[in-house]
Amino acid sequence: MSLPSPRRLGRRQTIVATTIGNGLEFFDFTVYGFMSLLIGKLFFPNFTPYGQLLLTVATFGVGFIMRPLGGIVIGAYADRAGRKKAMTLTIFMMALGCAMIALAPTHAQIGIAAPFLILLARLIQGFSAGGEVGASTTLLVEHATPADRGYMASWQFASQGLGILIGAVVVGLLNFFMTPATLESWGWRVPFFLGLLIAPVGMYIRSHLEESLDTRVEPVGGAPRRSSLAEVCSEHGGTVVAATINIMGGTVAAYVITFYMPTYAIRELGMPPTVALFGAALTGLLSFGLAPLVGIWSDRAGRKRLIVAARIVLAVLIYPCFFWLILSPSPAVLFTVVGVLSALLVMQTVPGITMLPEMFPKHVRASGMSLVYSIGVALFGGFSPFVSAWLLNATGSKLAPAWYLLAATLISLLGLIWLKDFTGKDIDAPGAQQAA
Repeated sequence: MSLPSPRRLGRRQTIVATTIGNGLEFFDFTVYGFMSLLIGKLFFPNFTPYGQLLLTVATFGVGFIMRPLGGIVIGAYADRAGRKKAMTLTIFMMALGCAMIALAPTHAQIGIAAPFLILLARLIQGFSAGGEVGASTTLLVEHATPADRGYMASWQFASQGLGILIGAVVVGLLNFFMTPATLESWGWRVPFFLGLLIAPVGMYIRSHLEESLDTRVEPVGGAPRRSSLAEVCSEHGGTVVAATINIMGGTVAAYVITFYMPTYAIRELGMPPTVALFGAALTGLLSFGLAPLVGIWSDRAGRKRLIVAARIVLAVLIYPCFFWLILSPSPAVLFTVVGVLSALLVMQTVPGITMLPEMFPKHVRASGMSLVYSIGVALFGGFSPFVSAWLLNATGSKLAPAWYLLAATLISLLGLIWLKDFTGKDIDAPGAQQAA
C-alpha cells in the first residue's frame, strides 16, 4: 500500500529530491573517469601506460554490464512497491560504492586484490544506476502535465550536468592545489568521500517525496499480477528494440564528449590536466543550463523533431571539430569544440530521455524505461571510452573517436522511425501506448 508522504513537496523541491541521486551518480562517474590515468597507475602498476588506461576504462565500463540487471530488478520493484522506495534503495547503493572506492587499498598495499575491490564497487554502482534513472525519470514525468513533461524530465539530464560540473571542478582544483605526490598518495580519495557525504542528504530529502504510483491497485479480475519484465518484452518488444537503437546516439555522444574527451586531450593532444578538466566542466555547465530550456522547447516543437535536427547537425560537425582540435590543440579550440558538441548533445538527449517513459503504460513504466536505458547505456555508452581508446591505438589515427561517434549517431536515427511522439498527449489515457 502506498503510504502518504510526511508533507507534500513543491515543484522545485520535487525536482531536487528526484534528481539528487542521479547527480551523485554522475559526480562519482565523472571523478572516476577523470582520474582514470592516476587510478590505472595505482591499481594496475604492472602494465604499460596504455595497458593501465585500457584496464581502467574497462573497469569504468564493467559497471555498465550490471545496469540491465539493475534496471530489471529495481524497475520491477519501482512498479510494484513504488518509485520512492526504489529511489531510496538506489541512493543507498551508490553511497556503498563510493565508500568502497574511497577506502580501497591500492595495489602497493594489498596486491592483486586491490583492482578486484574497485571492480566490485563499480558493479554495485552499475546495478544501482540501472534502476535510478528509470525510477526517478518516471516519477518526474508522472508529476508533470502533458504540457510540461519535457521540462520536468529535463531536470534528470540537468542533474547529470551538475554532477559532471562539480566533479570536474573538484578534480581540477585538486590537480591545481595538490602536488602529484600528494594527489597520488591520498588526494584522489577526496572526491569519493564527498560523494559518500551527499548520500544521507539525498535519502532524507527523498523521504518527503510524494509517491506517484498507487500501489493499492490490483489486477483486473483478481488474477495474479504478471511480471513487469514479461509484459514489457511481450507487449512492447518492438518499442524496446527501437528505443534502444535510438538511445545509442545520445549515450555514445555523452560518454565520448564528457568522459573520454579529458583523457583524449591529456594523452593524445598533450594538454595540461586542468585545461582538459575545465573543458569537461564546461560540458557539465552547458548541460545544466541548457537542459530545462531544451525541455521547454521540446514541449512546444515535439521530441522527434529536435532529436533528428540535433543528430544531423552533429553528424555534419563531428569530423571538422575533431580535425580542428587535432590541428590546433589549444584551450580555446578545446572549449569551443566541447561547447558546440555539448549543446548538440543536450538538444538530442533531453527529448530522448523524455520519450522513454512516455512510451510505456504506468504499471510497467519504470520497468520499460529502466530496461531500455540500462541496455542502451551498457551496450553503447559505458564502453565508449574503451572503444575510443582501442580504435585510436589500433588505427593510429587521432580521428578514430570521431568516426565511432559519427557511426553511432547515424545508426541511432533508424530507431526513431518506429517510435511514436507523445508530445502534449495524455500518456495515461486508456490505450495511449497501443499505437507505439
